Amino acid sequence: MVPLLLVLLLVLILFGVGFVLDALWWIAIILLVVWVIGFFVRPSAGGGRWYRW
Repeated sequence: MVPLLLVLLLVLILFGVGFVLDALWWIAIILLVVWVIGFFVRPSAGGGRWYRW
């Protein structure tokens, strides 16, 4: 019974890590797209960057 619970726990941990890594990849892609759009679309007034830092 204990080995079965350990395998189930391992599967749940690996599934959780995989889901988190997949979500982080999607967040990174979205942020990259927003950054590229902001890089090419700059405000005409002031000619500066669209972000403050």
